[in-house]
Amino acid sequence: MEQKLQKQVAIITGANSGIGAGVAAALAGAGATVVINYPLPALQPAAEAVLNHIQQQGGKGITYCCDISNEQQVQQMFADVIRQFGTVDILVNNAGIQKDSPFEQMTLTQWNAVLNINLTGQFLCAREAIREFLRRGIDAGKSKSAGKIICMSSVHEVIPWAGHANYAASKGGIMMLMKSIAQEYAPKKIRINSICPGAIQTPINQSAWDTPEALEKLLTLIPYQRIGEPDDIGKAAVWLASDDSDYVTGTSLFVDGGMTLYPGFSTNG
Repeated sequence: MEQKLQKQVAIITGANSGIGAGVAAALAGAGATVVINYPLPALQPAAEAVLNHIQQQGGKGITYCCDISNEQQVQQMFADVIRQFGTVDILVNNAGIQKDSPFEQMTLTQWNAVLNINLTGQFLCAREAIREFLRRGIDAGKSKSAGKIICMSSVHEVIPWAGHANYAASKGGIMMLMKSIAQEYAPKKIRINSICPGAIQTPINQSAWDTPEALEKLLTLIPYQRIGEPDDIGKAAVWLASDDSDYVTGTSLFVDGGMTLYPGFSTNG
């Protein structure tokens, strides 16, 4: 892969598996030094496995344990990364969870757990990244912009999802958080965008694709007739983090095989 992100440092939250791991590998393949964030000590082996794979491919990085819903831990992560590498150039706000429930049965604990990770965690990390971007300014030897933030949203920032009200609300919130701060910091040459995956083959949604029957049902929602792979999201992240997308900010990039085309209406509904 072309080294479009050479000399740049990228923090990827929730990078111990799934989409985050795919994004970390793609950014490392494009030359970035990656910080593979994971939330709990028990997940360190998974994060180290992601790092080992990256290193075997010639990439560079470290792992870092941090609960992104904890303000103090987020601030410490950024301080430690800046101390070790000098700065942060790219943030991929990827970490996210689901706590599904019929709405009338949903507990406040389930609601708060999802919003704290999926939305508040993105706020805390984006705020620290922007503070660093403003402090450093543009380093023309690395990028045309002062910094890049990629928020991992979902097709469910626009598609309602019964039984997943907390998750869909968090993703709708990410959309407006991203757009609002993109508007605010564009004059400072800080670019902020979202990637909105559709159905991607990861552990979080394994029940939707791990049998032929489940996959067949899922494909009725995907006009392109295949399930996505983490690498599909990784390639999009490289583009958004590179100067190839220098005139792109405040945009939700849907990587969904056409799921947001509402395929149920393809035969007149």
